[in-house]
Amino acid sequence: MVKPFKGVDYFDMDDLLTEDELMVRDMTRDYVTAQVMPLIEDAYEKAEFPRHLIGQVGELGMLGANLPEKYGCAGLGPIAYGLICQELERGDSGLRSFVSVQGSLAMWPIFAYGSEEQRARWLPGMAKGELVGCFGLTEPDHGSDPAGMSTKAVKDGDHWVLNGAKMWITNGTIADVAVVWARTDDGIMGFLVERGMDGFSAPEQKRKYSLRASVTSELVFEDVRVPEANRLPNIKGLKGPLGCLTQARYGIAWGGIGAAQACYDEALEYTKAREQFGKPLAGFQLIQQNLAEMLTEITKAQLVCWRLGKLKQAGKARPQHVSFAKRNNIRMALDCARMARDMLGANGITGEYQSMRHMCNLESVITYEGTHNIHTLILGADVTGIPAFS
Repeated sequence: MVKPFKGVDYFDMDDLLTEDELMVRDMTRDYVTAQVMPLIEDAYEKAEFPRHLIGQVGELGMLGANLPEKYGCAGLGPIAYGLICQELERGDSGLRSFVSVQGSLAMWPIFAYGSEEQRARWLPGMAKGELVGCFGLTEPDHGSDPAGMSTKAVKDGDHWVLNGAKMWITNGTIADVAVVWARTDDGIMGFLVERGMDGFSAPEQKRKYSLRASVTSELVFEDVRVPEANRLPNIKGLKGPLGCLTQARYGIAWGGIGAAQACYDEALEYTKAREQFGKPLAGFQLIQQNLAEMLTEITKAQLVCWRLGKLKQAGKARPQHVSFAKRNNIRMALDCARMARDMLGANGITGEYQSMRHMCNLESVITYEGTHNIHTLILGADVTGIPAFS
């Protein structure tokens, strides 16, 4: 039986949360403890995404949770949504990645950029987990430089013909619909490419050492004919996919707190229980230094995300604020995971403990949705007014 998780709240952060936010946090926390923790190590070892969880998180309102109730979503505020991401990543980055991609990268662009017909067709089923979405932006030769994308769409009557490939696509192989960004003669546009369209395939990428309990895929387009009705009509240009990334990065910043809390809690309990040289490991200065460092950085990250949530709620959050949070919180989480793994000694490399799994996952999280260095340069350009890259 997995023990209940209390979380880390050194500065009484709960006092800043509303009753509804606490209810959502505790509901998600209990769900992860009961349904995710008992199976996630095996899923990671087998490199299998536990697909039966999709319907469960849909039933609990976690998919597109911050989108309007009109479309079958929960209509939650930014902080409640962030807390969902936090608690899911306490379980595993792969599950939080699924929810982030489904909600922020697939459902959100349909809501924000799509037609009312597209919203009505896709969003209710995606909110329930009956339909799965993915997001196609990164390409084999274009990662941090999305403006250089090679995937092209050419107008042909009332259809668009897509050719190209996307890489490192979460949910791709299991997706019913892919939000695909392609270059056209009139700029970058978004298209809803459906499973089963002729010329469209989504082979799964294997042999990963990170995010093993998650589906990662390549998307291949060979003369795929996409109806004009499947083009997102309300956006044009790179600001479309970048807007989606800002939504996803917000949840990722919260998720890092959950992974860090899991590692801190595991390291604290382990070092209090294990004795060496006649006393608990927790009684040694270097161990206490690590625990104090982890606690401090987790608390700072909590304050950053709470304030960012308030800014988002007030419509004042800028993409650079989100970059700040993603950059800070994922680096913090990866540092915590590495420290925890070290504090567990040889035991830390086994599946009996979770810190190394989080550490491996976070190597992906610090890379996707904008690398640590890209977010550094986004902040650098913002404070100096001088972009270091075009």
